[in-house]
Amino acid sequence: MADQFDLTIIGSGPGGYVCAIRAAQLGLKVAVVEKWPTLGGTCLNIGCIPSKALLHASELFEEAGHGFKALGIDIPAPQLNLPQMMHHKADTVASNVGGVDYLFKKNKITVFRGIGSIPAAGKVLVTPQSGPQQEIATKNIVIATGSVSANLPGIAIDEKTVVTSTGALTLDKVPGKLLVIGAGVIGLELGSVWARLGAKVTVVEYLDRILPGMDSEVARQFQRMLQKQGMEFKLSSKVAGIDKLENGALQVRVEPAKGGDIELLDADVALVAIGRRPFTDGLGLDIAGVAMDERGRVRVDGHYKSSVDGIYAIGDVIAGPMLAHKAEDEGIAVAEILSGQAGHVNYSAIPSVVYTNPEVASVGKTEDELKADGVNYKIGKFPFTANGRAKAMLATQGFVKILADVETDRVLGAHIVGKNAGEMIHELVTLMEFSGASEDLARTTHAHPTLSEAIREAALALGDGAIHI
Repeated sequence: MADQFDLTIIGSGPGGYVCAIRAAQLGLKVAVVEKWPTLGGTCLNIGCIPSKALLHASELFEEAGHGFKALGIDIPAPQLNLPQMMHHKADTVASNVGGVDYLFKKNKITVFRGIGSIPAAGKVLVTPQSGPQQEIATKNIVIATGSVSANLPGIAIDEKTVVTSTGALTLDKVPGKLLVIGAGVIGLELGSVWARLGAKVTVVEYLDRILPGMDSEVARQFQRMLQKQGMEFKLSSKVAGIDKLENGALQVRVEPAKGGDIELLDADVALVAIGRRPFTDGLGLDIAGVAMDERGRVRVDGHYKSSVDGIYAIGDVIAGPMLAHKAEDEGIAVAEILSGQAGHVNYSAIPSVVYTNPEVASVGKTEDELKADGVNYKIGKFPFTANGRAKAMLATQGFVKILADVETDRVLGAHIVGKNAGEMIHELVTLMEFSGASEDLARTTHAHPTLSEAIREAALALGDGAIHI
């Protein structure tokens, strides 16, 4: 029996490790159980971080090949060194997971290596790859085990030719033809990486639009941008099966979502990116009596407590968007609640970003949601074609769209398509966190020339009108 801990967290992804650090800062004695050799979970090891390394590298490769000449930079056509690009990705991952390891030591957090399970409240059983099991005595438990890629029935994943996001990050050559199943964030990001490196990318989506859940106007315009980059889309379609041919290639059977004639598509690699599902396998939650919902998520109350006293859950294993920063904020909140503070997450002001080029960023309500809710709203828009800095950067694709309440002028949602949209969205997140009005933003001085001026102009458009259009 190990020493008694105040808090034991199962999983060291963004939710788990941030929860551990915050709890340690508040004076709790903290343990973390992690089954992988490295800390950081899916995000740092095989998700957010490595994908951004490849997105950045592939964007620079494309810019050197197609954008430099207009800027007066004449160079020979760039040559792709994929092994070195993957080495950069691996270095990025190692640096980030090493940083978490350092922070755990700095905050005196105890790490147990192995698979964690919960035989009962107050106990966590750790089963290592080799050696005896350990039982941790703990006052509280936080389940932060994250999610895994969802799959289609009848499709076998081998992570070589039929891949999830994990395999798509480790391909040893650029596929001639890449078929992406699912037009959500992961499919579009990884599809865009390989498209920039030379693959012919076709995206199959069951719905009649890309980026489900995002503002429909944003999705329509963004799809046109991706099509200009060479990506093809088959919407309202579903994959009925994937056959592996003798020559190693794939033949994908695609049919209309509502039924109809099957179309055969050839591909070298198929990426299954239809979403993710909460990962609670092996935790023994049924034995512990932890209630789950119909989608396999842990049911929690407003303080992240499950149906069993002393057992909490955060991140992808509970309801809400599967976003690393959402999990982080929930980790901080539950650590503060367990320390007697008033931990809180404002779910109406959580940003989401698609890290393509251009980026798509949003926070709050979409226009579709406001219409459905019967809210009387107004729209302020401003295109980057009218922004001086964007012109200088040859980055005029996209626009800023702000939605505000007609009566109160309170900002209800904001959406940006454009260069660095993921960085720019945060002034709107901050504004919404303080229930700000569009006039507050319109009267805030923005440095000139910056891309962020487009945000102020969109806010001005909600009043008497933008200045530069």
